[in-house]
Amino acid sequence: MTAVARFPFRFDPAFRWPLALLGVRPATAWVAVTDQDLLIRYGPWRLRTGRDNVIDAEVGGPYRWWRVIGPHLSLADGGVSFGSSTAGGVCLRFGVPVPALAPGGWPRHPAATVTVADPPVLARLLAG
Repeated sequence: MTAVARFPFRFDPAFRWPLALLGVRPATAWVAVTDQDLLIRYGPWRLRTGRDNVIDAEVGGPYRWWRVIGPHLSLADGGVSFGSSTAGGVCLRFGVPVPALAPGGWPRHPAATVTVADPPVLARLLAG
């Protein structure tokens, strides 16, 4: 995989230590975009899909900490959140839902929110 762009997660100082206990640290949390793929690494969690499966990318936030910090499953839409900051992030919507939270390919998520350091740049790259 040749990286076109790599986006580190933004880490709020208050959440660094609790996230590190889950294996989520700056060295293990990033989003990589290539010509063909989108890869999200969030500590031990991974999401990989074709770049053409990303049908929308929208900047959002700020968020409430209990809704975004850590790995989360949205009960509203089945999306997944990988969060390390309440400041903001990007919601990525997929044409074909993808696995991310649990091994075995289930559940599959129609969207993923990531709290990268530069949400507008990631959103523009994937929306374009």
